[in-house]
Amino acid sequence: MFGTTVKEPALTREELLTWLREEDPARLSQLWQWADRVRQEFVGGEVHLRGLIEISNHCVRLCAYCGLRAPNTELVRYRMSGDEILACARQAAALGYGTVVLQAGEDPGLTRDFVREIVRRIKETTGLAITLSLGERDEEELWAWRQAGADRYLLRFETSQAELYQRYHPPKPGSTVDRLYLLKRLREMGYEVGSGVMIGLPGQTYAGLANDLWLFRELDLDMIGVGPFIVHPRTPLADPAFARILPDGEQVPASELMTYKVIALSRILCPRANIPSTTALATLNRKNGRELGLVRGANVVMPNLTPPQYRIRYEIYPNKACLRETPDECHACLQMRVESLGRVVGRGPGTSPNYRYRMAKD
Repeated sequence: MFGTTVKEPALTREELLTWLREEDPARLSQLWQWADRVRQEFVGGEVHLRGLIEISNHCVRLCAYCGLRAPNTELVRYRMSGDEILACARQAAALGYGTVVLQAGEDPGLTRDFVREIVRRIKETTGLAITLSLGERDEEELWAWRQAGADRYLLRFETSQAELYQRYHPPKPGSTVDRLYLLKRLREMGYEVGSGVMIGLPGQTYAGLANDLWLFRELDLDMIGVGPFIVHPRTPLADPAFARILPDGEQVPASELMTYKVIALSRILCPRANIPSTTALATLNRKNGRELGLVRGANVVMPNLTPPQYRIRYEIYPNKACLRETPDECHACLQMRVESLGRVVGRGPGTSPNYRYRMAKD
C-alpha cells in the first residue's frame, strides 16, 4: 500500500479551479468516489482517533476570525495544570487512542519548560504519540519539545492570499515570523508536520483556495486540516464592513459542500497525508457531517477529552458540536459512526504514511 509511487500531481491548477466551482451532483459524486479510492489505496480503511486536549484558551494574538483573540474580554480564560493534562492523556490511553493533541491559543504562559515537562510525563506514563498545536513559537522551544518526545506539530497557514493573511492575522509586535518558513523548520527538526486553511474567509477567491491546495502539495504535508470559516460574534469579521465579502461568483462560500470538495481534492493531491473530518464539519451538519468527510477522503477524527468546565470556554467559534459529551460518550459515538461506514478504528499512533514514506526515502 505505502510503496506506491506518486510522481506528478493528479490534478492541474485549472482542474482544481473547475472542481472548486463544480455544483453538479453527478460530477461531484465522481469526485467523492475518486478521493475515497485514493484514500483506500494510500492510507487504508482505518480511521484514527486523536484525543484532543484544549490546554489553554489564553492568547496574545489579534486574529480577526478567532474567539480566543486577546481583545475578547468577555471570554473567561483558563490554563490547565500539568496534572490535569496528564489525567486526560491517561484517559486517552485507557480508551485505546494512540495519539493526544495538545492545543491552545498562543499562550506565553505555556513556557518552554512547562510544555517540555508535560510532553516528557505523557511519554513516560502512556507512550502515546503527541501532537502539539500551540501557534508560532521560537525555534528553540520547538526543538526542546521535539527532543522531549513530541512527534507532530500542527501550524495552519490559514490562507496563501498575502493581503488577507496580513489583514486577518496581524503579527505580534516586533515579530516577523513566516509560517511557511516555520513549517519547513519543523520538518527539519523531525516533526510530522501539519497545516491547513479556513474555507470561505471573507475575501477568499477561488484562485486563492486553489493555490492553498497546491501549497499543501509543495509543502509535502504529513497532516492537512481544513474547515469552514464560522463567524464569531465578538471578532472583527462579524462586522460586514470589516469583512469585505466579495461579490457572488468571486467569494468562496464557507459551506459544508465546499469543505467536502477541499477534503477530497487534498486527498487526491496529497494521497499519503492524514486528513481529519473535523468538529467544524460536525457543527455544520450534526447528523452526519463527520461521516461524509470520512467517505470523501478523510481518515482521522478528533474526540474531545478537554474537561467540560474548560471545553465550553475554548470558543474559537460558537456553538461547537459535542460540547456536553463525556469522553466515554464521545468515544462510543464515534466508534459507532466509524463502524457504520464499514471502516475500523485504527490502533497505535497512526503515523502519517507520508512521513514514513519520506523517512524511508531519506
